[in-house]
Amino acid sequence: MANKLVDLVYWRKMRRTGVVFTGLVISLASLFQLSAITVISHICLGVMCVTFSLRLYYKLLELLRWNPGVHPFESYLDHDSSLTDKETVMVVEEVVLLIAFAITEIKRLLFIESVIDSIKFVLLLYLLTYVGVLTSGVTLVIAAVIVVFSLPLFYKKQQMRIRRMVRAVKAFVKRIKNLSLSLYHKVRPSSAPAPAPAPKPATAPAAAAAPGPKQKAKSK
Repeated sequence: MANKLVDLVYWRKMRRTGVVFTGLVISLASLFQLSAITVISHICLGVMCVTFSLRLYYKLLELLRWNPGVHPFESYLDHDSSLTDKETVMVVEEVVLLIAFAITEIKRLLFIESVIDSIKFVLLLYLLTYVGVLTSGVTLVIAAVIVVFSLPLFYKKQQMRIRRMVRAVKAFVKRIKNLSLSLYHKVRPSSAPAPAPAPKPATAPAAAAAPGPKQKAKSK
């Protein structure tokens, strides 16, 4: 599944990606005027008009013996799109993990586990209130679809130029950072010199040499 999404995003199969991209944009744009149920119903009706006409045409050719009875959509019908037990378990586990992670993060932000993270979340919600006034959710989804299908292709075609720009920006940021650090070290007041150590008191003169042994008493 992930490989198929990557193939679609990077336009590795131009026809399939073009159909998916155009269908998504048209479907989302039609939601401005119609409800989701109406849009899905009209899309299905349009597809069935094409498939039903082709099926009748091939059936007519079969009756006229101009067609050996080949179904026009046999390749789509034979394609096995079902999931195995292992794949189903993996998909369910990923969905459950994503839901659990989202609940944990929202609970952590709402109940102020980290003050900094909660402040960032509050600022994001405040900005989203203005975004909601200016645009609708469908507009954001359309913009997200266009970005997802456009940025990878743009990066693929302009890869070298983008890398040069990124390196230039990193070098500029590094230069600004070094300049700020040098200015900070120059402006920062120098620390007060450490007081000179007090001179040590002169050591007491060595104790007088112990007097030699008493002279022997004079002999009588």
